[in-house]
Amino acid sequence: MERAYQILVVDDHKDIRDLLQRFLQQHGLRVMTAADGNEMYKHLNAQRFDLIILDLMLPGKDGITLCRELRAENNIPIIMLTALGEEVDRIVGLEVGADDYLAKPFNPRELLARIKSVLRRHFAIPNVEEQTSGTPKNYLFNQWLLNTTTRELRNPQQALIPLTSTEFTMLLAFLCHPNVVLSREDLLKLVQGRGADVYDRSIDTLISRLRKKIETDPKQPKLIKTIWGGGYQFSCEVSHDAH
Repeated sequence: MERAYQILVVDDHKDIRDLLQRFLQQHGLRVMTAADGNEMYKHLNAQRFDLIILDLMLPGKDGITLCRELRAENNIPIIMLTALGEEVDRIVGLEVGADDYLAKPFNPRELLARIKSVLRRHFAIPNVEEQTSGTPKNYLFNQWLLNTTTRELRNPQQALIPLTSTEFTMLLAFLCHPNVVLSREDLLKLVQGRGADVYDRSIDTLISRLRKKIETDPKQPKLIKTIWGGGYQFSCEVSHDAH
């Protein structure tokens, strides 16, 4: 990695915290640890972190609750850890905004690889921007505004709506192709940046997360429509400017 990213490990098992801290520091990362949500917030209030490794089963507020709270405030990358390996747990973690998910027990090298992948996806220019020559700064749709420089999304009331890096890239893909039916394969090609870990089944989860943020009624979406047998369509007029 080109710079020493700051990582926060949140896990109630001291042995796991100490092991991950030693291992990740040996590979050029700066690491701090927390045993629960209270310690996590103390660290977050004191300094900036590039990524959080968040255990699902924690005393007090669990990882799902903490992840949901974090997502309501910022787009810091989150990798969730859990002793549970059921698919439903993975889906719930992704739905509340986790960028990746790893079941215990795991090889620390696999976690390191996932950290690198998530950080690349978060800090690198995504594929959809590379494919769009002269990407405009501002995209406007249905009185919403997406700023591609700051990666900020504002609703019609000008309130800031936090987006993960993958949610931002997915929304930008739609805004670059309004009123066009995009298959899951199309979306995968547009969303996958260098080292991005996006797979076919996660497209639906990303769509669900985006709908909850921009649709008036996510269960009856009017912006991101499902085209049965075809994929998805962003059914809205989109305008943009360069300033």
